[in-house]
Amino acid sequence: MRLLANLQQRLFRWRSDGTAPLRLGQRRIFILPTRAGLLFAAALAVMLIGAINYNLALGHALVFLLAGLGLTGMIHTFRNLFGLHITPGRCTPVFAGETALFPLLLANDRPTTRLALELTAQPGLPVNTALAPLASATVAVPVTASRRGWLELPRVRLASRYPLGLFVAWSYLQPAMRCLVYPQPLHSPLPAPSAESSGGQYSGDGGQEDFAGFRLRLPADSPRHVAWKASARDGGQRPLQVKQFAGGAELELQLDWALTDPGLSAESRLSQLAGWVLAAEAEGHCYGLRLPGQEIRPASGGRQQQLCLETLALFPT
Repeated sequence: MRLLANLQQRLFRWRSDGTAPLRLGQRRIFILPTRAGLLFAAALAVMLIGAINYNLALGHALVFLLAGLGLTGMIHTFRNLFGLHITPGRCTPVFAGETALFPLLLANDRPTTRLALELTAQPGLPVNTALAPLASATVAVPVTASRRGWLELPRVRLASRYPLGLFVAWSYLQPAMRCLVYPQPLHSPLPAPSAESSGGQYSGDGGQEDFAGFRLRLPADSPRHVAWKASARDGGQRPLQVKQFAGGAELELQLDWALTDPGLSAESRLSQLAGWVLAAEAEGHCYGLRLPGQEIRPASGGRQQQLCLETLALFPT
């Protein structure tokens, strides 16, 4: 088994460090007849036996004509992959449970079209494409991201049955590509804001300048911020609401591991934190992240969200 694995690695390894472009040469392309090709060969054999038995000159001519057509198709199937240039791209992070897309740039340096190209990294998820003469195209190879962390691109099979479907030519690609998978977000209410904000004063309702609406009351909110009149109109049928104001000090949240549900598994607690990060960013809060042995200072914006999600994705449990 080890000898076979070493042989496959030497045959299918990507040139250089796995990031440089690769050109498919004849030593990297394999070709075999398909089921249709085997049936075609069997039919030719039966026709040849009949032509010999009945001494049919036209039968011989038809058999050799079809055999030459099959061999020509085999050459074109091989040439459809030969000389193709493949360059790995950069992956966009995804959440666990989604499909990661690994971009590969295919370049055609020939003045003829390359048709019916099929790339498969995971069974059941093939991608078909074609290349115009002297053109290139980026193909996103899908792989299911089942869990968080780094997802390595498995071996990709690039195949073609063009033009007759009698032969299949293929090559194995193993570029050094990986995609970062964030924890699957678990949506739950945000924790109570911290007692300090970026302005140095507590602001349980996000400022005291312009009225911006209502939100559900959190345990840390002061009773004097509760909208008692609005709650009285509801007859006590709904949870208490708190007035929100725009302006003033920015609301600061501390997304702490200790605030997650201790009854959940470690992966579920990370998913809960990921959901909090998305919710805090969507609501425009200033938020920080605190994990055992790691802490990210409060901030806001896309860079803060990316940093927090990356930390959750790579957190060891």
